[in-house]
Amino acid sequence: MQMDETPVQVMGESEREDTQQSYIWLTRGGPPEKPAVMYEYRETRAAKHIHDFLTGFTGYLQTDGYEGYNSALKSYSGIIHVGCFAHARRKFFEASKVSKKAGSAEEGIKYIRKLYEVESDLRKKKLSPDEFLAERKGLSAPILEKFRAWLDNRALQVPPSLALGKAIHYTLGQWDKLTAYLESPYLTPDNNACENAIRPFVLGRKNWLFAGSPDGAKSSCGMYSLVETARQNALDPEKYLTHIFDRCPHAKNKADWEALLPWNVKLF
Repeated sequence: MQMDETPVQVMGESEREDTQQSYIWLTRGGPPEKPAVMYEYRETRAAKHIHDFLTGFTGYLQTDGYEGYNSALKSYSGIIHVGCFAHARRKFFEASKVSKKAGSAEEGIKYIRKLYEVESDLRKKKLSPDEFLAERKGLSAPILEKFRAWLDNRALQVPPSLALGKAIHYTLGQWDKLTAYLESPYLTPDNNACENAIRPFVLGRKNWLFAGSPDGAKSSCGMYSLVETARQNALDPEKYLTHIFDRCPHAKNKADWEALLPWNVKLF
């Protein structure tokens, strides 16, 4: 499972000002051939909401470095927390723009780029999961070892108050989570698939600005979940919505509803 969250403004929330910030939480998971995306509205970004999504879940949870996930996961023993190299790389890019010493931040970016090159090359090969995992570990582990040595050395030289220092200390603080992707062939170095799924909501928000009520926010989450899950399963969202809305009134049991799930629908 992957998780992310983004702010949203919602009108008419109980005991809250209309100017206060609420959040849309997104989870993406399921078998690789049946990805599912769920948007959920909550009034805050508090870690307590994460428990709503993790009930009954065991396995890998991939997120960014938001501390709320660390706090929530202390209550679970069957979940392995996986980090996001895209966020670490972003911090080095930010540091490269303001660093006075040329090449320092770029060195960190080079290490991360090498990891992505390994990932890209291996994904193009038709390898079994076990073969992929073995080759990725064999190629990526040495890169990570050198990267870690570079980080440890630079951490002693760069103050954590500087942009480069922040990038280095963030990466070191997330190290165990960042390298956890090596343990499963179904994991990737980053949380980008989840971020890509939340992007349509972020772009839409720039146009509609706010939800008129909590019920409106919940309804929009339902629609976004349907549309984005259809898209992730290579279905045309408009055709999929037309298909299911035509058949929903006739669904009478669990089997009828399951037949309407995106991976069970064939649209021509």
